[in-house]
Amino acid sequence: MVGIHILHIPSGKTVSVNADTVFPTASMIKIPILIGIMDKIRNGSLDYHANLMYRDSLLYPGEDILGSFKDSSVVSLSKVMMLMLTTSDNTASLWLQSLAGSGTRINTILDSAGFNNTRVNSRTPGREEFRKKYGWGQTTPREMVELMKMIYQRKMLDEKSSNQMLRLLGRNYWDEQAISEIPPDVFVASKNGAVDASRSETLLVMAPSSPFIFSIITKEQQDTSWGNDNEGWVLAKKLSTLLWRYYSKKS
Repeated sequence: MVGIHILHIPSGKTVSVNADTVFPTASMIKIPILIGIMDKIRNGSLDYHANLMYRDSLLYPGEDILGSFKDSSVVSLSKVMMLMLTTSDNTASLWLQSLAGSGTRINTILDSAGFNNTRVNSRTPGREEFRKKYGWGQTTPREMVELMKMIYQRKMLDEKSSNQMLRLLGRNYWDEQAISEIPPDVFVASKNGAVDASRSETLLVMAPSSPFIFSIITKEQQDTSWGNDNEGWVLAKKLSTLLWRYYSKKS
């Protein structure tokens, strides 16, 4: 199953396919976690440059960079945020989710901003059944585009916070799927995600004179392979190519 939502920013025109169907976020949930952290920074509860102490108890087993740190290592909050978004580091992300005040607080921020379907499920009381179905988080293609649009329009939290979030989302290491179809001299803010039966990407593409945002999410995939030829990733690349060719020619 595939869900797609596309927004041409100058005209406001959209294209939707299953855009209001709920899908797993996989690592795209890290955008809501980012919002939760930035809200703490905005209200003075956290300092963007504060030094934090990493402890072994924070480790989420995998190939994360932060998970390779020695116990009691010192790392700045800003670098932990960079690892969450740039390399999609899960140890960093779960630490930040906790620092943001838990999934419960992040979900409250999302709800107050009008997002009814985007939620953190993992390590969030009352969300256990949703976690069994969707994993770490859940969303819809339309809501992922709306989240990115609010950041782009500097309406998520405030202008300063939105500016910083855009910069952070513009440094994605995982650029071999949809991002690979956009010329490297064009700014792209993005977050992608993957679990066995789902692939997802949300991109803000600053095409000259025709910036656009799109989100593509799959679920119930039969192809659960992890190479770049996974059918979900191939579809995302094809969509990205189509949109770039179309919007880069619009004036």
